[in-house]
Amino acid sequence: MLAVQNVTMRFGARILFEDVTTTFMPGRRYGLTGPNGSGKSTFIKLFTGEQEIQTGTIQKPRKMGVLAQDQFAFDPFRVVDTVIMGNKGLWAALQERDLIYAKPDITDADGMRLGELEGIVADEDGYTAESDAAILLTGLGVPEHLHESSMGELQGGQKVRVLLAQALFGNPEALLLDEPTNHLDLESIHWLENFLSRYKGSVVVISHDRHFLNGVCTHIADIDYQTIIQYTGGYDDMVMQKMQIRSRLESENTQREKKIAQLEEFIQRFAAGTRSSQVNSRRKEVERLAPNDLARSNIQRPYIKFDQNKPGGKHALEFEHVSKGYDGDNGRLEVVRDFSANVARGEKIALVGRNGAGKSTLLKALLANAPSVTELDRAIDDGEVKWGHEVSVGYFAQDFRLSIPDGYGLVDWLRQFDPDALVETIRGVLGQMLFRGDEGMKRTEVLSGGEGCRLMFCKLMLQKPNFLVLDEPTNHLDLEAVIALNTALQTYKGTVILVSHDEDLIDEVATRIWSVTDAGIEDFQGSYAEFLASRG
Repeated sequence: MLAVQNVTMRFGARILFEDVTTTFMPGRRYGLTGPNGSGKSTFIKLFTGEQEIQTGTIQKPRKMGVLAQDQFAFDPFRVVDTVIMGNKGLWAALQERDLIYAKPDITDADGMRLGELEGIVADEDGYTAESDAAILLTGLGVPEHLHESSMGELQGGQKVRVLLAQALFGNPEALLLDEPTNHLDLESIHWLENFLSRYKGSVVVISHDRHFLNGVCTHIADIDYQTIIQYTGGYDDMVMQKMQIRSRLESENTQREKKIAQLEEFIQRFAAGTRSSQVNSRRKEVERLAPNDLARSNIQRPYIKFDQNKPGGKHALEFEHVSKGYDGDNGRLEVVRDFSANVARGEKIALVGRNGAGKSTLLKALLANAPSVTELDRAIDDGEVKWGHEVSVGYFAQDFRLSIPDGYGLVDWLRQFDPDALVETIRGVLGQMLFRGDEGMKRTEVLSGGEGCRLMFCKLMLQKPNFLVLDEPTNHLDLEAVIALNTALQTYKGTVILVSHDEDLIDEVATRIWSVTDAGIEDFQGSYAEFLASRG
């Protein structure tokens, strides 16, 4: 069981949460929610020991699975060994056992110790550790031929999957998962949802994926009002309950204020008269009816709205026989092969498929000659791409940090995308994306991942393109920002091509699906729900 009692975390004058007591019960799956900066990751680190507790006490089980955040810490190790390291006791026993067996002469003391170690290995299912690790890796989409590779040979998304397998390995009594769906494709997310739904221990997960939280969580632990409040159900259930409670308290306060106004009017009329007992009674009633002091929420909601300078032509994009590949150790790898399609103005297309299937590669091939796109990593091997009349493209790259050069103030960098915009207009757009006060004075080189992501949306709002190409735009956003983006894309009148692992975003925005597989690209004319239904 995971629990905290009377825990307070402050950083200077800023209070994240104060005097919090809460318990995470076995068999329940808790989504830990709150805006960026509210203290979600800090709370997780209290249990892992990475963050020293300031006041209060914590309770945790002996075996916990934790999703490691440092993708490079395990580069020298085999992939399968990295997974087994998730069971620290087993891994330590295996390492010590191997050292003893490697000795040229084994003493009686070594023999005694080997017996103890073999007991630990047996108790921790160490004799099936490699096969158990392989099952986890395969389920998360790490192919078998990579299991013996070193972590340093893997791509970023593959490393995340291995670290997730590490957290899940060894049947821990509790799981602490900080953004486990980042860099996972939809098939891997579905596998993880099913795994967690069968898991018997406590789960505490931080995620910006609303669909994932709704599908997995039995409870939500929401960090707000400088405390942690638990709600039953998924994310949408929490939002509804939270709104109802807040509305009820505000309504009660309104009624109290009306009643107090009536009582005070009576007190003023008769304070100097002969009805002193009634006046005193009403004064006591005023004190009793004092409105509840409602704490301010720390939730900040960005406002995203994509406009168009011009709508562009009826045929936004046409391409024929597009192919793109890369040179690898085993020769040329054809990622996109002979794909042709026409995109009409106003269509909203979602690319789905396993990581590495070629979704980003296809986008970069189509953008090779795209108007108003300046990013360098764009190329096509074969085929013809024609952009429509007066089409202007707004591009959000998956590695968007390469799009933001160092050495600029935010206003100065944004001004190039709308030279006619007043400084006040640019500051207004920055404010919409929560760069308020001193935040708007930051330099581009000091931005966090989430801040850089929000700055890219400022750029797109100033550009006012009529064709948006978005490659994994939600990876660094909190839930409030993801919901704002979802709403903005639904109301946008232009054309969209979108790569995302956020199932709600795809389901609620897309009108057409390009399914990227090893066998090629299927062009499905219809919504994501219809696409899934067609697959049975």
